[in-house]
Amino acid sequence: MGRASLRDVSSMVNTGVISGSGNLMDFLDEPFPDVGTYEDFHTIDWLREKSRDTDRHRKITSKSKESIWEFIKSLLDAWSGWAVMLLIGLLAGTLAGVIDLAVDWMTDLKEGICLSAFWYSHEQCCWTSNETTFEDRDKCPLWQKWSELLVNQSEGASAYILNYLMYILWALLFAFLAVSLVRVFAPYACGSGIPEIKTILSGFIIRGYLGKWTLLIKTVTLVLVVSSGLSLGKEGPLVHVACCCGNFFSSLFSKYSKNEGKRREVLSAAAAAGVSVAFGAPIGGVLFSLEEVSYYFPLKTLWRSFFAALVAAFTLRSINPFGNSRLVLFYVEYHTPWYMAELFPFILLGVFGGLWGTLFIRCNIAWCRRRKTTKLGKYPVLEVIAVTAITAIVAYPNPYTRRSTSELISELFNDCGALESSQLCDYINDPNMTRPVDDIPDRPAGVGVYTAIWQLALALIFKIIITIFTFGMKIPSGLFIPSMAVGAMAGRMVGIGVEQLAYHHHDWIIFRNWCRPGADCVTPGLYAMVGAAACLGGVTRMTVSLVVIMFELTGGLEYIVPLMAAAVTSKWVADAFGKEGIYEAHIHLNGYPFLDVKDEFTHRTLATDVMRPRRGEPPLSVLTQDSMTVEDVETLIKETDYNGFPVVVSRDSERLIGFAQRRELILAIKNARQRQEGIVSDSVMYFTEEPPELPANSPQPLKLRRVLNLSPFTVTDHTPMETVVDIFRKLGLRQCLVTRSGRLLGIITKKDVLRHMAQMANQDPESIMFN
Repeated sequence: MGRASLRDVSSMVNTGVISGSGNLMDFLDEPFPDVGTYEDFHTIDWLREKSRDTDRHRKITSKSKESIWEFIKSLLDAWSGWAVMLLIGLLAGTLAGVIDLAVDWMTDLKEGICLSAFWYSHEQCCWTSNETTFEDRDKCPLWQKWSELLVNQSEGASAYILNYLMYILWALLFAFLAVSLVRVFAPYACGSGIPEIKTILSGFIIRGYLGKWTLLIKTVTLVLVVSSGLSLGKEGPLVHVACCCGNFFSSLFSKYSKNEGKRREVLSAAAAAGVSVAFGAPIGGVLFSLEEVSYYFPLKTLWRSFFAALVAAFTLRSINPFGNSRLVLFYVEYHTPWYMAELFPFILLGVFGGLWGTLFIRCNIAWCRRRKTTKLGKYPVLEVIAVTAITAIVAYPNPYTRRSTSELISELFNDCGALESSQLCDYINDPNMTRPVDDIPDRPAGVGVYTAIWQLALALIFKIIITIFTFGMKIPSGLFIPSMAVGAMAGRMVGIGVEQLAYHHHDWIIFRNWCRPGADCVTPGLYAMVGAAACLGGVTRMTVSLVVIMFELTGGLEYIVPLMAAAVTSKWVADAFGKEGIYEAHIHLNGYPFLDVKDEFTHRTLATDVMRPRRGEPPLSVLTQDSMTVEDVETLIKETDYNGFPVVVSRDSERLIGFAQRRELILAIKNARQRQEGIVSDSVMYFTEEPPELPANSPQPLKLRRVLNLSPFTVTDHTPMETVVDIFRKLGLRQCLVTRSGRLLGIITKKDVLRHMAQMANQDPESIMFN
């Protein structure tokens, strides 16, 4: 900590450099170990972290002028942020590539095995075969289904039943391994991780949530659960994985490891890298971090997030897990423009997305609350096994639920070209058609299309129901892909309906201007894309980042307006039933102390209505500046569980001097007893510059000014709560003291604010605690 005169200190306070936080240390004393750290499940003090970083930076800058070596050290310090971003991008991209390749192989393992090399997926196996024809590119002698391998039969009832059983057994094995690993080694590796990351980025401490074990187990179990065929995705958990990478590399640099505020800037950028590799959407990743997960996002973090997302995307592209030289599985190229009349079905898909989002959030939260409050929560392994068994049994007979959800979305997004072999492209062709391949006109639907629509409708109902019970189980589970699948299935069916309507009734007034016979008017794949965006928007309430992710995901740049229309409509419809997205709902369900920036506080209450102590409660526990002994303070600490204590001149005057954190008082007393001679239980503690006048035979006093925050944030008792809530949000405060004419009246903590907001919204105020 840099040395400065008292005049410099007062000028810093006056100019707002310390900005309401006060210096952590007294300038005349050396810091002691562990100071400035926080206990588990506590909130960080953003202002103090900012102040500490400013002091650290000032010290480095002044030292850099002393010698060449110090100048080099200052350059290394300045570049350490970019080095961390580079490392995060490289590791996140590598892990995402490995996960994609492993999921591809293990998903195919449920259906069969490659004889030439068992580690090849179905597609890779048939790439290497010389006997593959274009018509039967999915069939090759090297790839054998389990029935062919075990009983040498490929067709018939017995072969079907054997393949069915093997599919279920592999799914159960993968799910059992995943839930067991999570339960035994890393309980924090379950869920999507985004609600917790939002809470951590808002300043909450959850130790171990971003640890090395969590990173390892989440990576392994993510492959297992996605391969098991459960209705979940890997995209949300990849954000958690990237944040674990960010936390690991932060701990290697003291600039980030010793400052929780700076660490959160790195984690914001890591979240961007996570979305970048999850979707192959670097810009969408940055916007997702800004719009959805980050609490404090300065301009410097924006640039670094962009760099981390770029490196992560480049690394994933180098690995090329999909073998198509693209970052994503869903890349599409449509050759038909959209028309104004199509905005109506696009908006209808937006309405469907909003309604599905509302239904999903309400049902999922009700089920998760039931899981927490009943015996169901005591048997997580059994629950995962049961849901996996039901999923596998129902999914296998339907080709659209049997395959991996990513492949399903890819097929639904695709336009029907001349080379497509999908059932969805089984149209009746005109034998006289001599058009180029890229511009196939609208055609009447064949038997395959009608069969596909029935199967899609059944798959849609199944997906809607099973996703409600899957999300929130004790395994890694993302929500992006299942939501997109629901929207893509609904969208594809609407698209086929509009296409057939336009073909059979091209003389109708709405089709007459833009759809002539023999023209390629409607692209059903585009409707699937718009439906996917609408459903994802309805569940998460994303808007800007969602549209950018969708057009980066698919390469459909000219379809931004339909995507925007659907995203905005789905948000409006979903907001009409409740403002919370799925992540905010899970934050409230778990009782995390998260003060949402999007929430508005409009009630006319004052600070005096919320502060403690209230009428009839015992007076506030305070420290006096020079009249309490070490024993008095230790007794106060033992008898209370407060995070800190206001320091006043005396109990009579109640005039505020500063605020002392509980943890730092404990550490300071422990440190003084070990290092200083003559410090005993009867030693008087003082927070002033000069020691108080004491009798001649009294023990040596203990000076604790170094742990005192001399400029705690204060408001008057008549400050509107609207302003207090705003202050807590924008400055990230832990607590705020309430005064009148300089006299201390009470204290408002972040949890008090959250409880008051819950009370005003007619919710249970006691739900605001870490469960």
